[in-house]
Amino acid sequence: MKAMILERTGCLDEMSGPLRLVELPMPTPSADELLVRVSACGVCHTELDEIEGRLTPPRLPVVPGHEVIGRIEACGAEAESFRVGDRVGVGWIHHSSGDLDENLSPLFAGTGCDVNGGYAEYMTVGQDYAVSIPDNLSDTSAAPLMCAGAVGYRALRLASIVDGESLGLMGFGGSAHLVLQVAKYLYPQSPIYVFDRKQAVQEFALQLGADWAGRIDDPPPGKLDAIIDTTPVWRPIVESMKHLARGGRLVINAIRKEDSDKEALLELSYHEHLWMEREIKSVANVTQFDLAEFLPLAGKIPLQPKVTTYPLEQANEALRNLRAGGIKGANVLTMD
Repeated sequence: MKAMILERTGCLDEMSGPLRLVELPMPTPSADELLVRVSACGVCHTELDEIEGRLTPPRLPVVPGHEVIGRIEACGAEAESFRVGDRVGVGWIHHSSGDLDENLSPLFAGTGCDVNGGYAEYMTVGQDYAVSIPDNLSDTSAAPLMCAGAVGYRALRLASIVDGESLGLMGFGGSAHLVLQVAKYLYPQSPIYVFDRKQAVQEFALQLGADWAGRIDDPPPGKLDAIIDTTPVWRPIVESMKHLARGGRLVINAIRKEDSDKEALLELSYHEHLWMEREIKSVANVTQFDLAEFLPLAGKIPLQPKVTTYPLEQANEALRNLRAGGIKGANVLTMD
């Protein structure tokens, strides 16, 4: 089968092609696993973290990719939850403890990091960690939902807002443009303010229904009850704390942060930014239960991701475009 593999880590700008197209043997599902023929796989910033060494895979080479949509090609002897031909998705969680807090378990294994993922024609996954995809979502539309959408949904729940309270979205990429649509559906009376450094992305946010959009350091119309940060850097943390109301909550939706502007944290003032019971909380992965709850909701809304597609062989180009920023929505690799 065709697959894109990561063989070494390093600065993306100094690598001619971080991923290499190879032929690999088709994987064989174990007793409780499914063999999935991949049709689409989203491109996530976590792949950049893997490539650049902020989230080093335990072994190399590895096949990245954890926003996977495909059809079941074969079922293990004990896998009875699905049938051959069923369409399923696989997210960042490949397997874990099965507990409600399995996202925090030391047994957590990330798809495309701890095990081979979806930048390939086939992959395997345990039946408990595959999820059915609503019929009204196409493969390419569903792919970003498996991580960007699902972890965004988890972040929105952790933000703990009620309808009418204000929400800020710091950065407006693959995850935040989905969070905006979910929030508008669940909290129709809540004003939503979007912060992004690119004017074109700000305009995109307004088109999707944001009540206001500006740069990261622009003052919003009012203090915010909660902010979800999806950026890979530190400056937005400081700016977010400036914008929070008393008792407000910042939810950081990122697995890793880059060190390029870490000195910005020295500007944090306890009195101005943290006092008055303002909170900072991180999002750690997703669970199988998040996916099972979120996907039906996504189909009901229905969510409409903005996607740019690339053939599998152009995964490096898709990653470089993601690294450059300014993408409206999400990048998705297709196998056909």
